[in-house]
Amino acid sequence: MEYIYAALLLHNAEKDITEEAVTAVLTAAGVDVNDARAKALVAALEDVDIADAMATAAVAAPAAAAAPAAAEAAAEEAPAEEEKAEEEESGMAGLGALFG
Repeated sequence: MEYIYAALLLHNAEKDITEEAVTAVLTAAGVDVNDARAKALVAALEDVDIADAMATAAVAAPAAAAAPAAAEAAAEEAPAEEEKAEEEESGMAGLGALFG
């Protein structure tokens, strides 16, 4: 995760994301740098528009947070509907006794 943070820090500082830059940021943070991971990160980000990816993630995050809340609200409504149906059924059972 610290490799991603290093890339984001470099992006925010408007610096090129290179192996040397990532290594320098991580070393300054006291992280033992794995050169292969730094190289893989730079290669993976080569064709990525970080600003666009961050904007897409910022739009998707609220929607993702809203989904569990909606599911929770629906789950709370379901037991209320079941209780109402059970009350109606028990009321009907009492009517059956009237007609023997």
